Amino acid sequence: MNVFETIAAQAAAMKLPIYAVTAATVPRRDAPILLIIHWHGFARETPLRLDDLPLPPRSVAGSALQIDAPGEGIESAEQALLDAAWQLGAWDLERVVKRPWWRLGAPASEALAGHRAFGDYPDADSADPGVVMGAPDRDELMRAAAHRGYVRWLFRPRKSGLWQWVEDEDSTLDGTGGREPPCPVLPYPLEAGRAGRAVYRLGRVDRLII
Repeated sequence: MNVFETIAAQAAAMKLPIYAVTAATVPRRDAPILLIIHWHGFARETPLRLDDLPLPPRSVAGSALQIDAPGEGIESAEQALLDAAWQLGAWDLERVVKRPWWRLGAPASEALAGHRAFGDYPDADSADPGVVMGAPDRDELMRAAAHRGYVRWLFRPRKSGLWQWVEDEDSTLDGTGGREPPCPVLPYPLEAGRAGRAVYRLGRVDRLII
């Protein structure tokens, strides 16, 4: 499972900076990963041009991709995401484990967050595509997440990302804003069914900042 190559290929094709990368799956072996690349950019809603009518641009839709991992589990997916975040120069990688939202007494906010994790935005403007879906098993994954819970990851790339123009003191980055593999950070144990949050710190500051 090579998440880094998938993201790099999409970035080369889109020629847009990446705002963030998220991924979601259910705690089940062989479950595919839904990877969403959130782009920073705007495009005209239509190529039509009218002299006296300005047409406002809209945000470029994210790209949702399905990554199949036959015979692999969440640990392999997390390691692949850590490797991608490391090579793309992200400061950290966040992992959240969420309970199923299809349960008695679950607040509506949990259901909304669950839908968003899988690229479905029921509260968005109907004219806004949100994401361009290239994941045939998305709906099945989302149904499974509603009943079994899910895991969601988030990182913000420095290399190929919006954050490449932010000045910081991360001592681990090379001249391109990325890092050479392999990633030295290993996944934490994940307890399926238990909600929680973990943050993997990838960046480091070696000198004193005054």
